[in-house]
Amino acid sequence: MTPSTTVRSPLRLYGRDDELATLEKLLALLRRGDGGALMLAAPPGLGRTALLRAAAEVHRDRGPVLYATAAPAERAVPCSGLGALLGVGPAGTSPTAPHTGITPAALARRLREFADDGPLLVCVDDAHAWDEASRAALAFVARGPGTGSRIAFLLSAADGTAFAGLPTLHLAPLDEGAASVLLDRLTAGTQGLDPVVRAEILREAGGNPRLLAGISGRLTPDQLAGRTPLPWPLPGGEAVLAAHAERLDDLPDRTRTLLLLAAAAQEHEPEGAGADVLLLLRAGTRGGLPRAFLDRALSDGTGTGGMLQRSGSRVHFGHRLAARAVLHHTPWARRSAAHELLATLLTESGDRSGPDDVPARDVPGLPDAPEARTARTTAATPALPLAALVQRACAAFGPDAALAAGLEAAAVAPFAHAARSAALARAALLSSGAALRAARFAAAAEQARLAGDPPLARSLLARTGSCTADAAPAPVDSATTPDVPVTAPAPGLAPYVHGMLALRSGPVADAHEVLLAASALLAPHDHRRALDALLGAAEAAWAAGDALGYLDAMKRLARTPVDEGLEHYRAGMSAVLEGRTAEGHVRLRRCLAPAGDPGDPAALLRAGVAALALGDIAAACRAGARALAAVRTAGPDALLPQALEHLAYAELRAGRHAGARAHALEGLHAARRTGQPNSSAHLHAVLALAASVEGPAEVCAAHAEAALAGAGPHGLAQAATLATWARARADLAAGRPGEAAARLAPLVKAGPGRGHFATRTLAVPCWVEAAVLGGRAPGEYRELHAAVDEFASWAARAADPGAPAQLARCRALLASASEADARYAEALAHHERMGGDFEQARTRLLYGQWLRRRRRTREARGPLRDALVGFQRCSARVWADRAAGELRAAGEPAGSGTGPAGDPLAMLTPQQQRIARCVAEGATNREVALRLSLSPRTVDHHLRNVFAALAIRSRTELARLLSP
Repeated sequence: MTPSTTVRSPLRLYGRDDELATLEKLLALLRRGDGGALMLAAPPGLGRTALLRAAAEVHRDRGPVLYATAAPAERAVPCSGLGALLGVGPAGTSPTAPHTGITPAALARRLREFADDGPLLVCVDDAHAWDEASRAALAFVARGPGTGSRIAFLLSAADGTAFAGLPTLHLAPLDEGAASVLLDRLTAGTQGLDPVVRAEILREAGGNPRLLAGISGRLTPDQLAGRTPLPWPLPGGEAVLAAHAERLDDLPDRTRTLLLLAAAAQEHEPEGAGADVLLLLRAGTRGGLPRAFLDRALSDGTGTGGMLQRSGSRVHFGHRLAARAVLHHTPWARRSAAHELLATLLTESGDRSGPDDVPARDVPGLPDAPEARTARTTAATPALPLAALVQRACAAFGPDAALAAGLEAAAVAPFAHAARSAALARAALLSSGAALRAARFAAAAEQARLAGDPPLARSLLARTGSCTADAAPAPVDSATTPDVPVTAPAPGLAPYVHGMLALRSGPVADAHEVLLAASALLAPHDHRRALDALLGAAEAAWAAGDALGYLDAMKRLARTPVDEGLEHYRAGMSAVLEGRTAEGHVRLRRCLAPAGDPGDPAALLRAGVAALALGDIAAACRAGARALAAVRTAGPDALLPQALEHLAYAELRAGRHAGARAHALEGLHAARRTGQPNSSAHLHAVLALAASVEGPAEVCAAHAEAALAGAGPHGLAQAATLATWARARADLAAGRPGEAAARLAPLVKAGPGRGHFATRTLAVPCWVEAAVLGGRAPGEYRELHAAVDEFASWAARAADPGAPAQLARCRALLASASEADARYAEALAHHERMGGDFEQARTRLLYGQWLRRRRRTREARGPLRDALVGFQRCSARVWADRAAGELRAAGEPAGSGTGPAGDPLAMLTPQQQRIARCVAEGATNREVALRLSLSPRTVDHHLRNVFAALAIRSRTELARLLSP
């Protein structure tokens, strides 16, 4: 025998490390003679059999293995059969089960005989398929009585199978990483797996390894490479669906009818929404099901074999594949009749008909006359509600041009984007022409994107392939009629949706290029989307810090007719970036009150951007609040993260840190829910900036790291700049100016690889403060003066109310001792006129610190005390601690409440506290100097003062004093 410490399978099991480790523990116990039992429970396709095989193969060299299954013979592992052991089948066969007459005592006795040859592993696959008596006998013996300690039981069964008293390991679907690696292995021979196709296969498989293998094995190389559209639904899942449907045959007719109605009712709902309870109650009543049965089944799932679960007013299937399995298992005529019944009821609901006031024209048990229904549907489509049309489409047999056109015509506002997406997808399935089918799938993808469902949008895009229009489409002016669907194939629609998805969840440089190309394709046929594509390309370039790319997109926009407000925005932003500031500001001020629809969220978001470019922070906050209200009122859901991000950033600029944090947190949840990681990165950066004021430092660091992790792969220069600025500001709050200066120096300078062109100027005051406090050599001040001159130029052009005060503060930091007092006074005067607790408190802190270091301690106490109060008022806790330390160093009387009780370092200055802590940790003077960007002589001077203040004589005493 070959010793082994891990369970291995001849075929690698992806994503099952934890499960394999659990099996290894069971086998290790068995090798020591302790035995045991374990049940593997999972829906079909998740790898129960593969795990049993792995355990059997590992144990085979150490002792006998008995393997039995109720599944087909080809799934069994050849070994000594449990059926032969019990005298039920011929020797050596394994795919069999014990008969109902076997007793637990007899089973235990026979197993002990096999255990005489060594530790015995009993593997029973698909134990749920055994009869009740056999399951009871097996469970009794597996629990241990009378079997001895040289036997281990490993059973597998479907979820919901009762084996009382046995420890159970429930298998979960593979995570995305493991499923992706498995897909790579399954498609290893394919020349290029298209990313959109990959995403759709992974989404459809839902972490089910067997389903993943089935789907990838049935697609052609051209389909895998994205050269031809994917079919709908994806093939290859029939075996898994059949396994899920096995339990349906044992259910009563009325239960199967209700399950069919529930599965069919989900067809017109967004994915995962379930089915409406009231609709199912009406459908069941119309179909002849007893009311008492419906009440029980639709309240808690009683009588449905655990397949249905109630959540509020909705009913869901317990497993995502169960509904598909029900539809797959049902004959087409009966399934079509269910859709027809639901369509009828949905139509009646639109006329406010109740469940009991409608004559039962249909035969109970669901009629089946597909030819008559198809004719009836085609004639009735124009007046039907959208949900009823979708149900009729599900009942249609083959392509139906009239029904498809009716669906497309009905898929407009005020219906929700998710409902419109479902209708357009059904219209695509009913289309016979490849180009028209692809165009409708692309339109459905756009609606799914607007509904905040990027995975579904990509799934629908995978059905468009590389199909192009057979002929040039007729022009459609969607600028004047935005809700009229594009009935002719529109080249450029699929790339447009691809680009808009990439703008929120992919590399923004890719989004920029794709959207420029899509705009050129759409321009002759779809004016509104062509404009949106150019605006999206400009936004992508802005997020990437690509000023030239932004200007290029704006110049292309100038060649297209636009409304007056958008033209002012385009010309104003272009002029500001090209240095024609006065001209640009005149244009941008005309954008602050958007003309046209006052509730247009896109125009309001542009107004907010214009206000920020002007430096009018109050106007930016107003525009952000109005945009958020518009999105919350009328949608689309996909725009909610952007509305919250714009408002939160404007509030940050206004000093409303608590409000910014609240809105950014809500935006982060919305971005995650709608699958927009790029928005998540921007919102993490906003949260990092808020935390750099409010603290704690760990929260700031966590948000900054999350922002940088998302910004790096997708080229989000603006998010990266803001996150780095936040980390530097937190360093300043904690008294680490050297680290802050090192972070900011690469950002504030112009040129490639530097900070974002529109936000780096905002970080200049922090850089100047950090560089001066960190001990920048006098010879290096020329660089600081140049940065301050650039900031002064920006402040003169902008309307930012805080800019003059920050400029005066920067000049005070760089001024000579004779000029600094006047500069600080100038900065404080600006603060008094403009307000803003945080920046005003920072200026007071720096002024008080400057006074104290010139031994003007009595004068320093006033600014420092005001700084402390200001920081406390805006909840800047870390900054308040820094101000309190400076105030104590300035001789603030004891009992002032400016320090934690019992802190041995409370009487020291912040610099002395940092040095004391480093020395107490064992650092030498030179190491402390390097860490704090000081000279060793300065460290030695401060350390002597620390010893004197604390009345100690050595480093050892200092370490003992600061030990916890």
